[in-house]
Amino acid sequence: MSMPFYVAPEQFMKDKADFARKNIARGRPLIATTYADGILICAENTSKTLHKVSEIYDRIAFAGVGRYNEFDQLRRSGVQYADVKGFQFSREDVDARSLANLYAQHIGNVFTHEMKPLEVEILVAEVGVETGSDQIFHILYDGSVVDEDRFSVLGGEAEAITTRMAQTFKVGWSLTDALKAATAALGGPDQVLAVPDLEVALLIRTESRRAFRRIEDAETAELLGLPAAAAEVVVDGGQSKPGAGGELADLPEAGAGDTPA
Repeated sequence: MSMPFYVAPEQFMKDKADFARKNIARGRPLIATTYADGILICAENTSKTLHKVSEIYDRIAFAGVGRYNEFDQLRRSGVQYADVKGFQFSREDVDARSLANLYAQHIGNVFTHEMKPLEVEILVAEVGVETGSDQIFHILYDGSVVDEDRFSVLGGEAEAITTRMAQTFKVGWSLTDALKAATAALGGPDQVLAVPDLEVALLIRTESRRAFRRIEDAETAELLGLPAAAAEVVVDGGQSKPGAGGELADLPEAGAGDTPA
C-alpha cells in the first residue's frame, strides 16, 4: 500500500514563488519613471505588434513582464473594469489605486489557491494633474503591491537595473534625460540597446483627457540624440526595415518568459 504524497504548505508556497520568480526573470525588463511632464515607461521589446505597455484609461497605463498571454489577459480585464466603472459612475472615479488593488487581489488569489501561479509582474501608473501627484504601483506575482514614488523596475536583472537607475535619477528631470537614463540602465555597461529594441510610451500631464502616447522609433532616436538611421535595422539583402526581428524571430522556448520577452 503506497503512502499518500504530502508536501508541507510552507514548502509548497516556496516552490510556487521560486517557479514564478525564475520565469519572470527570463522576461526582458522595463522601467517606469516620473519626469517633469509626466511618466515615462521604457521597455526592452523587439516586437512591434505585441506590446508590453498599453493604455488602460484616460490617464492610466499598464505594463507587464513575464508570460505574455497572462499579463495581456490582465490588461484586457483592467480595460473592461475601467470602462464599466467610468460609465456607471464618472471618469474621475477610475483611478490607479483601485485598479492596482483589484489586480493584487486576483493575482494573490491565483497564487494562493491555484496549482500554478501567474508568471507575471505588472505595473499600473497614473499621471497626476499636478507635479508630485503621479502614482506608480508595482504588483508582484504573489499579489504584493509596491507603491513607488520615483521609478519602478520589472523583469530580469531588476536589482542591477534598479541600482543603475538610482545612480542617475533626478527629480523633475526632462524627458530626454529620463529616456537616456532608462535606456542606459536597461542595457547596462556591456550592452547598448538599439532603438528598434525599445518600446517607449508616455503619460503626459498636460493632456486634458487621454494622457497616454506611444513613442515611435524615429522620435525615440531623436530624443536619444541618435541619427534617424538608428531607428532602422539592416536585414538580409542590405534592405533597411524598421523594427526587423519582430515577435516571430524572438519567440522563447516553451515555458520561457513573455512572448515578446
